[in-house]
Amino acid sequence: MEQLSKTLLQQQKSEIVEQARQQVERELPERVIQIGEGNFLRGFIDWMIHELNKKGLFNGSIVAVQPTPRGKVVPKLNAQDGLYTLAQRGVEAGIEVDRREVITSISRGINPYSDWQDVLKVAENRDIRFMFSNTTEAGLTYLREDFQENISPLSFPGKVTAFLFHRYTFFEASAEAGMIIIPCELIDNNGDHLQEIVLQISKDWNLPEAFTAWVQEHNLFCNTLVDRIVTGFPKDSIEKFNEELGYEDILLTVSEPYHLFAIEANKDIADLLPFQEAGLNVHWKPVAPFRERKVRILNGAHTLMFAAAFLAGIDTVKEAMDDNYISRFIRKGVYEEILPLLNVPEDEKVGFANATLERFLNPFNQHYLLDISLNSIFKWRTRILPSFMEFVQKNDTLPQALTFSLSALLAFYRPQRTEDGQVFGIRLESHTPYPIRDSAEVTHSIEKLWQGEQQDLKYTVQEFLSNEEFWGVNLAQIPALPETIQKHVEHILSHGIRSAIDTFLND
Repeated sequence: MEQLSKTLLQQQKSEIVEQARQQVERELPERVIQIGEGNFLRGFIDWMIHELNKKGLFNGSIVAVQPTPRGKVVPKLNAQDGLYTLAQRGVEAGIEVDRREVITSISRGINPYSDWQDVLKVAENRDIRFMFSNTTEAGLTYLREDFQENISPLSFPGKVTAFLFHRYTFFEASAEAGMIIIPCELIDNNGDHLQEIVLQISKDWNLPEAFTAWVQEHNLFCNTLVDRIVTGFPKDSIEKFNEELGYEDILLTVSEPYHLFAIEANKDIADLLPFQEAGLNVHWKPVAPFRERKVRILNGAHTLMFAAAFLAGIDTVKEAMDDNYISRFIRKGVYEEILPLLNVPEDEKVGFANATLERFLNPFNQHYLLDISLNSIFKWRTRILPSFMEFVQKNDTLPQALTFSLSALLAFYRPQRTEDGQVFGIRLESHTPYPIRDSAEVTHSIEKLWQGEQQDLKYTVQEFLSNEEFWGVNLAQIPALPETIQKHVEHILSHGIRSAIDTFLND
C-alpha cells in the first residue's frame, strides 16, 4: 500500500484526498514556527491552522522543529511531505462522530541537532510571526547551558532564546521583527514562565541588554490553556484505518472532537489568528476562569467518580457514565454542588459541564479509572476541596455527593497487603487486588490510620480528616462531617457502593 505523500494526492481518487490536494496546490508561505511535532500539536494547533487555511483566513504554513535529540517524528513527517491524517472520534451534540481529514498545514520538519542553520534561516523570514510549542511540562524548565551560535541549545527555552537573538541581530533590532509566542505546555502562566526563563538564559549568555529590552518590548508571550484529548497513533487498529483510507499513514493521529483554547492576548492578535471566525472554540481572554472551570468541573468530575465507580466494579469513565447509580451520583455532584459555586455565566458553565459529560461518553476512548487514581489525595484537595468548602460556607450543610466521594476515597485507600513496597487494596465486589498509587508518605500515613479499624472506625475517619498534610486544613472540625463519612464507609464496606449511593440519593 502506498504511503501518504503529495505524489499520492495526485494519483488517488477519493474525497479526502481531493480536498487535501486542493490545499497543497496553494503552496502557502511559512508563517509559523512550532517547537514540537508530537501528537497533541498535530491534533490541536496544526489542525486549527489547517481550518483557518481552508476558509482563507490565514494562508500560511508551519515549520515544525524537533524539541529533543531523541525525537523520531521529523523524518516521518518529511517522508510524507508534512501530511498526515487526523481522525476525530467521539460524541458531539449527542451524535457519535468518526471523521477523517488529511491535514496540510505543515510545510516541513527540521531536526535542529543536525540542521540548526535551517532553524536560523526560519528566524530570518519576516513572514514568520508566530511560535507555538508543546514540549510537555518537563520541557518548559530552566537549564543552564552554554551558548554556541552554530549549535542548537538542548532545552526548549534555550532554542527560543537563540532563535530570538538571531532574529534580533538579523533584523537589526526592528520592532516589526518581534514574535507572538503561544506556548501550549500545561502549566500555570506558561507564557510568563517561558519569558522569565528566556530572560534568565539571556543573562547566562551575556547577551546585550538591548536584546533583553527588545524581547520584553516587542515580543508577546501569551499565557494559554489547552483542552483536547489526543490519543495519538492508533497502533492496535492502524491496519483497519489504512484499509479504509486506501493509503498507509505512519503519522495518523486520533483525537476527540471537543477542543478548547484560551489565549491571553488583545484583539489585534486575535485578528491575526481569527480562530473564532473559523468556528473554532478559541477564546482571547484571561486564562484563569477557564482553568478554574476545567479543574473544578472536568478534573473534579474525574476525581469525584473514580473511587466509587472502581469499587463498584467499573473500569473506565465511559462505563461509569453508563451505570445508572454512578451516573446519578456524578451528575448530582457536578450540577448541584460544583456548578452553583462557579462565578461564571450560567450558560457558559452549564455548557461546559454538558460538553464534559458528553466527552466522558466517548465510545472510542478507554479512560481507565485506575489511571485517574494516581495521587488522588492531592487531586481531591486541589480539584474538589475548594468546591466542598465553599458549599459548606454558603449553605451551612454538607454537599452530599462531594462528601460521599471523600468517603469512597477513604474506602479505596483501605490497604489489604503490601508487596515489594507497593500497597494494594481489594475490590469490594470481586475481591480482586488493585494498586494504591500514591507517594510513599501518603500510603504510609494511610496504612497507619487504617490499623485501628478493627478497634474503632471512628478513629480511622478522625485521623483521615484531621491530617492537615493531606488537606491543608482540619476537616474533622467541620460539623457532622466525621459522623457522615463514618456512616458512608460502614455502609460501603458492609453493603457495597451502589447500596450506599442509593441510600444517600434517596435520603
